[in-house]
Amino acid sequence: MTARPWESPETRAGTATTTLEVVIPVYNEERDLGRSVERVRDHLASLPWTFRVTIADNASTDGTAVIARRLAHTYDDVRVVHLAEKGRGRALKKVWTGSDAEVLVYMDVDLSTDLNALLPLVAPLLSGHSDLAIGTRLGRGSRVERGPKRELISRGYNLLLRGTLRAHFTDAQCGFKAIRAEVAREVLPLVEDNAWFFDTELLVLAERSGLRIHEVPVDWVDDPDSRVDIARTAIDDVRGIVRVGRGLVSGRLPVADVAERLGRASADAGGGRLGMQVAMFALVGVGSTIAYAVLFLLLRGNVSAFTANLLALLLTTVANTAVNRRLTFGVRGRRGAVVHQLRGLIVFAIGVVVTSGSLWLLHATGSPNRGLEVLVLTGANLAVTVMRFVAMRAWVFSRRSRRPGAPPTRPAAASSGGLS
Repeated sequence: MTARPWESPETRAGTATTTLEVVIPVYNEERDLGRSVERVRDHLASLPWTFRVTIADNASTDGTAVIARRLAHTYDDVRVVHLAEKGRGRALKKVWTGSDAEVLVYMDVDLSTDLNALLPLVAPLLSGHSDLAIGTRLGRGSRVERGPKRELISRGYNLLLRGTLRAHFTDAQCGFKAIRAEVAREVLPLVEDNAWFFDTELLVLAERSGLRIHEVPVDWVDDPDSRVDIARTAIDDVRGIVRVGRGLVSGRLPVADVAERLGRASADAGGGRLGMQVAMFALVGVGSTIAYAVLFLLLRGNVSAFTANLLALLLTTVANTAVNRRLTFGVRGRRGAVVHQLRGLIVFAIGVVVTSGSLWLLHATGSPNRGLEVLVLTGANLAVTVMRFVAMRAWVFSRRSRRPGAPPTRPAAASSGGLS
């Protein structure tokens, strides 16, 4: 049994009669759409699973919508979903969220990827071996025909992902992917992008949730009619990388919760969060140290060294707490801000006592030289820094210490882009 083209996602919900739903996002593709859908249908008919082909029309302004409707009326296993706004990610979210299929697939309308890779793409998902599957043009065994410019851009982009977001998959933007439906329902609400960066964000969040990503080497031929604005999407991708990186650093993206709900929780689920918090804490600390030095020099001309030191420490401590609250530990909004600052000042006061006490004890034992003073203060400040981070993580910004019933932070809607 296949879905009728006029059936809504709500009507089909709960039937679960379709094994594969192949989504083809399109924008002004009247030239290739009909031929591509015919090829996809013919190939799917050779596979041992029920299927549906969904054309996701992204606000096309040419004859794409007419051709899509004609295909949907001609074939019971083809349907069309029209969207009022452009965006590949937006189209996939719309269709995948309302689908009743077991495995959700998408491919580019130009069919640059050889369809013979479809069976090895979806088989590991249907067997339960993997959660997502992607075609890779950069893996061993892939055969790719494209110009050196696009090859350099693709490899550079994926290298950037490995260096910034510690991604382990080899090809983020190949338009040939599949995902298990229950996995999509958990991960998609965390994906903010509605355009080209959608693929990358989905994969990074899935990987950080401890999900297994299967890679299939593909034969791929570049489409010379590609309409991707490389400069624009490069900028949008960098913005997307920064946004996702901040979300992972701050803990705003609950990837560990996703892993737990899907039963994939492991030592790698949400991996890197503590490490990234340490890194961000260190960066904030460097900035605070520089700010302290500048403030001390500015204040020293008008007040005593003791007063300048106290005021500079106090101001930078307040700023340090605010920045760590927002960036390192992902606490947003005004709720609890005053309490967090008070706790931060308490931790600061303890640090002052520790450093001053260590110096007092040193002098109580004799008359040390400046070299020994520096050595003792360096050790004390290192201990205070570790203590400050632990206190911020376990007490100052601890989620357990927040008021019961407070609503959890949810990702805000945003849009970025992507490179192919």
